[in-house]
Amino acid sequence: MDDLLSQNQAGLARRAPALNTEAASASATASLTKLPGATLPRARAEFNKLQKRLRRNVGKAIEDFNMIEAGDRLMVCLSGGKDSYAMLEVLRNLQKSAPIDFEIIAVNLDQKQPGFPEHILPDYLAREGVPFHILEKDTYSVVKSIIPEGKTTCGLCSRLRRGSLYGFAEEIGATKIALGHHRDDIVETLFLNMFYGGKLKAMPPKLLSDDKRNIVIRPMAYCKEADIARFAEHKQFPIIPCNLCGSQQNLQRQAIKKMLADWERQQPGRIENIFRAIANVAPSQLADGQLFDFNNLAIDRSLGVIDAINIS
Repeated sequence: MDDLLSQNQAGLARRAPALNTEAASASATASLTKLPGATLPRARAEFNKLQKRLRRNVGKAIEDFNMIEAGDRLMVCLSGGKDSYAMLEVLRNLQKSAPIDFEIIAVNLDQKQPGFPEHILPDYLAREGVPFHILEKDTYSVVKSIIPEGKTTCGLCSRLRRGSLYGFAEEIGATKIALGHHRDDIVETLFLNMFYGGKLKAMPPKLLSDDKRNIVIRPMAYCKEADIARFAEHKQFPIIPCNLCGSQQNLQRQAIKKMLADWERQQPGRIENIFRAIANVAPSQLADGQLFDFNNLAIDRSLGVIDAINIS
Protein backbone atom coordinates (compact mmCIF):
# COMPACT_ATOMS: atom_id res chain seq x y z
CA MET A 1 0.00 0.00 0.00
CA ASP A 2 2.88 2.42 0.80
CA ASP A 3 4.38 1.75 -2.63
CA LEU A 4 1.04 2.53 -4.29
CA LEU A 5 0.69 5.76 -2.31
CA SER A 6 4.21 6.83 -3.19
CA GLN A 7 3.62 6.13 -6.88
CA ASN A 8 0.37 8.13 -6.83
CA GLN A 9 1.99 11.11 -5.12
CA ALA A 10 5.08 11.09 -7.32
CA GLY A 11 3.01 11.07 -10.50
CA LEU A 12 0.80 13.90 -9.34
CA ALA A 13 3.69 16.05 -8.16
CA ARG A 14 4.82 16.43 -11.76
CA ARG A 15 1.52 17.91 -12.96
CA ALA A 16 -0.67 19.01 -10.05
CA PRO A 17 -0.65 22.67 -8.92
CA ALA A 18 0.35 23.34 -5.33
CA LEU A 19 -2.50 23.25 -2.84
CA ASN A 20 -3.52 26.67 -1.58
CA THR A 21 -4.03 25.75 2.07
CA GLU A 22 -5.08 29.26 3.09
CA ALA A 23 -7.81 29.34 0.45
CA ALA A 24 -8.97 25.87 1.44
CA SER A 25 -9.18 26.90 5.09
CA ALA A 26 -11.10 30.05 4.22
CA SER A 27 -13.53 28.05 2.09
CA ALA A 28 -14.17 25.58 4.91
CA THR A 29 -14.75 28.41 7.39
CA ALA A 30 -17.17 30.10 5.00
CA SER A 31 -19.17 26.89 4.65
CA LEU A 32 -19.54 26.61 8.42
CA THR A 33 -21.02 30.12 8.68
CA LYS A 34 -23.24 29.86 5.62
CA LEU A 35 -26.54 29.67 7.53
CA PRO A 36 -28.15 33.07 8.22
CA GLY A 37 -27.26 34.29 11.68
CA ALA A 38 -25.06 31.29 12.42
CA THR A 39 -22.05 31.89 14.64
CA LEU A 40 -18.87 29.94 13.98
CA PRO A 41 -18.93 28.07 17.34
CA ARG A 42 -22.56 27.05 16.83
CA ALA A 43 -21.91 25.98 13.25
CA ARG A 44 -18.94 23.90 14.37
CA ALA A 45 -21.01 22.27 17.09
CA GLU A 46 -23.72 21.40 14.58
CA PHE A 47 -21.15 19.99 12.16
CA ASN A 48 -19.58 17.89 14.93
CA LYS A 49 -23.00 16.42 15.74
CA LEU A 50 -23.59 15.68 12.08
CA GLN A 51 -20.20 14.00 11.73
CA LYS A 52 -20.73 11.89 14.83
CA ARG A 53 -24.17 10.82 13.59
CA LEU A 54 -22.74 9.66 10.26
CA ARG A 55 -19.91 7.78 11.98
CA ARG A 56 -22.35 6.18 14.41
CA ASN A 57 -24.68 5.07 11.62
CA VAL A 58 -21.84 3.68 9.52
CA GLY A 59 -20.37 1.90 12.53
CA LYS A 60 -23.74 0.34 13.36
CA ALA A 61 -24.24 -0.87 9.79
CA ILE A 62 -20.77 -2.40 9.78
CA GLU A 63 -21.49 -4.16 13.06
CA ASP A 64 -25.01 -5.31 12.20
CA PHE A 65 -23.95 -6.94 8.92
CA ASN A 66 -20.33 -7.85 9.75
CA MET A 67 -19.23 -5.74 6.79
CA ILE A 68 -15.55 -5.39 7.65
CA GLU A 69 -13.34 -8.07 9.20
CA ALA A 70 -9.74 -8.16 10.38
CA GLY A 71 -7.31 -8.11 7.47
CA ASP A 72 -9.87 -6.97 4.88
CA ARG A 73 -8.62 -5.09 1.86
CA LEU A 74 -11.43 -2.66 1.16
CA MET A 75 -11.90 -1.32 -2.35
CA VAL A 76 -13.77 1.96 -1.83
CA CYS A 77 -15.46 2.95 -5.09
CA LEU A 78 -15.17 6.70 -5.59
CA SER A 79 -17.34 8.29 -8.28
CA GLY A 80 -16.74 11.93 -7.48
CA GLY A 81 -20.23 12.36 -6.04
CA LYS A 82 -21.09 13.45 -2.50
CA ASP A 83 -22.02 9.94 -1.31
CA SER A 84 -18.75 8.22 -2.16
CA TYR A 85 -16.64 11.13 -0.89
CA ALA A 86 -18.51 11.01 2.43
CA MET A 87 -18.16 7.22 2.63
CA LEU A 88 -14.41 7.40 2.12
CA GLU A 89 -14.04 10.14 4.73
CA VAL A 90 -16.09 8.29 7.37
CA LEU A 91 -14.36 4.95 6.73
CA ARG A 92 -10.94 6.55 7.03
CA ASN A 93 -11.92 8.07 10.37
CA LEU A 94 -13.33 4.79 11.64
CA GLN A 95 -10.19 3.00 10.47
CA LYS A 96 -8.13 5.04 12.94
CA SER A 97 -10.15 3.90 15.96
CA ALA A 98 -11.32 0.46 14.83
CA PRO A 99 -10.35 -2.50 17.03
CA ILE A 100 -9.28 -4.39 13.89
CA ASP A 101 -6.85 -3.60 11.09
CA PHE A 102 -8.16 -3.23 7.55
CA GLU A 103 -6.84 -1.57 4.41
CA ILE A 104 -8.52 1.06 2.25
CA ILE A 105 -7.83 1.54 -1.44
CA ALA A 106 -9.86 4.09 -3.39
CA VAL A 107 -10.80 3.19 -6.96
CA ASN A 108 -12.36 5.44 -9.56
CA LEU A 109 -13.73 4.17 -12.84
CA ASP A 110 -13.01 6.72 -15.57
CA GLN A 111 -15.79 5.96 -18.07
CA LYS A 112 -14.39 8.39 -20.66
CA GLN A 113 -17.30 10.78 -20.58
CA PRO A 114 -16.59 13.89 -22.69
CA GLY A 115 -15.31 16.72 -20.54
CA PHE A 116 -14.69 14.52 -17.50
CA PRO A 117 -12.13 16.37 -15.30
CA GLU A 118 -9.58 13.58 -14.97
CA HIS A 119 -7.30 15.49 -12.59
CA ILE A 120 -9.80 16.16 -9.78
CA LEU A 121 -9.93 12.77 -8.06
CA PRO A 122 -6.20 11.93 -8.36
CA ASP A 123 -5.31 15.38 -7.01
CA TYR A 124 -7.73 15.06 -4.11
CA LEU A 125 -6.68 11.53 -3.15
CA ALA A 126 -2.98 12.34 -3.34
CA ARG A 127 -3.44 15.38 -1.09
CA GLU A 128 -5.38 13.25 1.38
CA GLY A 129 -2.75 10.50 1.33
CA VAL A 130 -5.17 7.82 0.16
CA PRO A 131 -3.79 4.96 -1.98
CA PHE A 132 -5.80 4.81 -5.19
CA HIS A 133 -6.21 3.43 -8.69
CA ILE A 134 -7.88 5.06 -11.69
CA LEU A 135 -9.46 2.35 -13.85
CA GLU A 136 -10.02 3.52 -17.43
CA LYS A 137 -12.88 1.87 -19.34
CA ASP A 138 -14.73 3.53 -22.22
CA THR A 139 -18.20 2.45 -21.13
CA TYR A 140 -19.56 5.83 -22.25
CA SER A 141 -19.19 4.94 -25.94
CA VAL A 142 -20.79 1.55 -25.36
CA VAL A 143 -23.80 3.06 -23.62
CA LYS A 144 -24.30 5.80 -26.22
CA SER A 145 -24.06 3.28 -29.08
CA ILE A 146 -26.74 1.02 -27.57
CA ILE A 147 -29.22 3.34 -25.82
CA PRO A 148 -31.30 5.62 -28.11
CA GLU A 149 -30.98 9.36 -27.53
CA GLY A 150 -33.28 10.55 -24.74
CA LYS A 151 -33.73 7.11 -23.18
CA THR A 152 -32.52 6.28 -19.68
CA THR A 153 -28.90 5.13 -19.67
CA CYS A 154 -28.61 4.34 -15.94
CA GLY A 155 -29.40 0.62 -16.15
CA LEU A 156 -26.80 -0.31 -18.77
CA CYS A 157 -24.27 2.15 -17.39
CA SER A 158 -24.50 0.64 -13.89
CA ARG A 159 -24.19 -2.92 -15.20
CA LEU A 160 -21.07 -2.10 -17.19
CA ARG A 161 -19.61 -0.20 -14.26
CA ARG A 162 -20.35 -3.04 -11.86
CA GLY A 163 -18.72 -5.62 -14.13
CA SER A 164 -15.58 -3.52 -14.51
CA LEU A 165 -15.27 -2.93 -10.76
CA TYR A 166 -15.90 -6.58 -9.87
CA GLY A 167 -13.11 -7.70 -12.16
CA PHE A 168 -10.70 -5.05 -10.91
CA ALA A 169 -11.40 -5.97 -7.28
CA GLU A 170 -10.01 -9.43 -8.01
CA GLU A 171 -6.98 -7.96 -9.76
CA ILE A 172 -5.94 -5.93 -6.73
CA GLY A 173 -6.87 -8.61 -4.19
CA ALA A 174 -9.73 -6.68 -2.60
CA THR A 175 -11.82 -8.73 -0.20
CA LYS A 176 -14.77 -6.29 -0.06
CA ILE A 177 -16.17 -3.68 -2.46
CA ALA A 178 -17.64 -0.63 -0.70
CA LEU A 179 -20.34 1.38 -2.47
CA GLY A 180 -21.79 4.70 -1.30
CA HIS A 181 -25.52 3.93 -1.47
CA HIS A 182 -27.43 5.38 1.47
CA ARG A 183 -30.81 4.83 3.15
CA ASP A 184 -32.73 6.94 0.62
CA ASP A 185 -31.15 5.07 -2.31
CA ILE A 186 -32.29 1.79 -0.78
CA VAL A 187 -35.87 2.96 -0.23
CA GLU A 188 -36.05 4.46 -3.73
CA THR A 189 -34.84 1.18 -5.21
CA LEU A 190 -37.54 -0.69 -3.30
CA PHE A 191 -40.26 1.39 -4.97
CA LEU A 192 -38.56 1.33 -8.38
CA ASN A 193 -38.62 -2.46 -8.30
CA MET A 194 -42.23 -2.55 -7.11
CA PHE A 195 -43.61 0.05 -9.53
CA TYR A 196 -41.62 -0.80 -12.64
CA GLY A 197 -40.38 -4.37 -12.10
CA GLY A 198 -43.10 -6.10 -10.11
CA LYS A 199 -40.56 -7.28 -7.51
CA LEU A 200 -40.28 -6.67 -3.79
CA LYS A 201 -36.53 -6.08 -3.46
CA ALA A 202 -34.16 -3.25 -2.71
CA MET A 203 -30.38 -2.93 -2.17
CA PRO A 204 -29.02 -5.12 0.63
CA PRO A 205 -26.41 -3.61 2.95
CA LYS A 206 -24.22 -6.62 2.18
CA LEU A 207 -24.30 -8.73 -0.98
CA LEU A 208 -22.52 -11.79 -2.32
CA SER A 209 -22.25 -11.46 -6.10
CA ASP A 210 -24.02 -14.07 -8.24
CA ASP A 211 -20.72 -15.72 -9.17
CA LYS A 212 -19.74 -15.68 -5.47
CA ARG A 213 -16.41 -14.02 -6.31
CA ASN A 214 -17.05 -10.66 -4.63
CA ILE A 215 -18.76 -9.24 -1.56
CA VAL A 216 -20.32 -5.79 -1.88
CA ILE A 217 -20.97 -3.69 1.21
CA ARG A 218 -22.91 -0.44 1.64
CA PRO A 219 -21.58 1.16 4.84
CA MET A 220 -23.85 4.22 4.39
CA ALA A 221 -27.02 2.09 4.45
CA TYR A 222 -28.27 3.73 7.68
CA CYS A 223 -27.37 7.29 6.64
CA LYS A 224 -29.86 9.88 5.38
CA GLU A 225 -29.10 11.59 2.09
CA ALA A 226 -29.79 15.00 3.65
CA ASP A 227 -27.09 14.38 6.28
CA ILE A 228 -24.61 13.31 3.60
CA ALA A 229 -25.38 16.39 1.51
CA ARG A 230 -24.78 18.70 4.48
CA PHE A 231 -21.57 16.85 5.36
CA ALA A 232 -20.27 17.11 1.79
CA GLU A 233 -21.04 20.83 1.70
CA HIS A 234 -19.19 21.43 4.94
CA LYS A 235 -16.19 19.40 3.80
CA GLN A 236 -16.11 21.17 0.42
CA PHE A 237 -15.53 17.96 -1.54
CA PRO A 238 -14.65 18.58 -5.22
CA ILE A 239 -17.89 17.15 -6.62
CA ILE A 240 -17.90 15.83 -10.18
CA PRO A 241 -21.39 15.70 -11.79
CA CYS A 242 -22.43 12.74 -13.93
CA ASN A 243 -22.76 14.24 -17.40
CA LEU A 244 -23.80 10.94 -18.95
CA CYS A 245 -27.21 10.80 -17.33
CA GLY A 246 -27.47 13.98 -15.28
CA SER A 247 -29.22 15.91 -18.04
CA GLN A 248 -31.91 13.32 -18.68
CA GLN A 249 -35.40 14.41 -17.68
CA ASN A 250 -38.20 12.44 -16.00
CA LEU A 251 -36.04 9.57 -14.89
CA GLN A 252 -37.97 6.93 -12.97
CA ARG A 253 -35.76 7.37 -9.93
CA GLN A 254 -36.39 11.11 -9.89
CA ALA A 255 -40.14 10.49 -9.94
CA ILE A 256 -39.80 8.10 -6.99
CA LYS A 257 -37.57 10.57 -5.14
CA LYS A 258 -40.19 13.31 -5.52
CA MET A 259 -42.95 10.99 -4.34
CA LEU A 260 -40.98 10.06 -1.22
CA ALA A 261 -40.09 13.69 -0.52
CA ASP A 262 -43.78 14.62 -0.70
CA TRP A 263 -44.65 11.78 1.69
CA GLU A 264 -41.92 12.88 4.10
CA ARG A 265 -43.26 16.44 4.13
CA GLN A 266 -46.78 15.19 4.83
CA GLN A 267 -45.67 12.76 7.53
CA PRO A 268 -42.10 13.16 8.79
CA GLY A 269 -40.48 9.82 9.59
CA ARG A 270 -42.27 7.87 6.88
CA ILE A 271 -39.09 7.10 4.93
CA GLU A 272 -37.43 5.80 8.09
CA ASN A 273 -40.44 3.53 8.74
CA ILE A 274 -40.26 2.19 5.18
CA PHE A 275 -36.56 1.46 5.64
CA ARG A 276 -37.23 -0.31 8.95
CA ALA A 277 -39.85 -2.44 7.19
CA ILE A 278 -37.17 -3.80 4.84
CA ALA A 279 -35.46 -5.29 7.87
CA ASN A 280 -38.70 -6.54 9.44
CA VAL A 281 -40.16 -8.91 6.84
CA ALA A 282 -42.93 -11.44 7.55
CA PRO A 283 -42.86 -13.96 4.64
CA SER A 284 -46.05 -15.68 5.82
CA GLN A 285 -47.91 -12.39 5.37
CA LEU A 286 -46.88 -11.94 1.74
CA ALA A 287 -47.49 -14.24 -1.24
CA ASP A 288 -44.15 -15.70 -2.33
CA GLY A 289 -44.34 -19.48 -2.32
CA GLN A 290 -40.55 -19.69 -2.55
CA LEU A 291 -40.17 -17.94 0.81
CA PHE A 292 -43.06 -19.55 2.63
CA ASP A 293 -44.67 -22.97 2.12
CA PHE A 294 -48.32 -22.05 1.62
CA ASN A 295 -49.13 -25.32 -0.18
CA ASN A 296 -48.51 -27.52 2.83
CA LEU A 297 -50.24 -25.46 5.50
CA ALA A 298 -52.25 -27.69 7.84
CA ILE A 299 -54.37 -27.04 10.90
CA ASP A 300 -53.13 -28.22 14.28
CA ARG A 301 -55.65 -28.12 17.15
CA SER A 302 -53.56 -30.06 19.60
CA LEU A 303 -53.03 -26.98 21.75
CA GLY A 304 -56.75 -26.62 22.47
CA VAL A 305 -58.86 -23.48 22.15
CA ILE A 306 -56.97 -20.22 21.53
CA ASP A 307 -58.29 -16.91 22.80
CA ALA A 308 -59.65 -15.03 19.77
CA ILE A 309 -57.95 -11.86 20.98
CA ASN A 310 -54.53 -13.45 20.39
CA ILE A 311 -55.26 -14.66 16.84
CA SER A 312 -53.24 -12.69 14.26
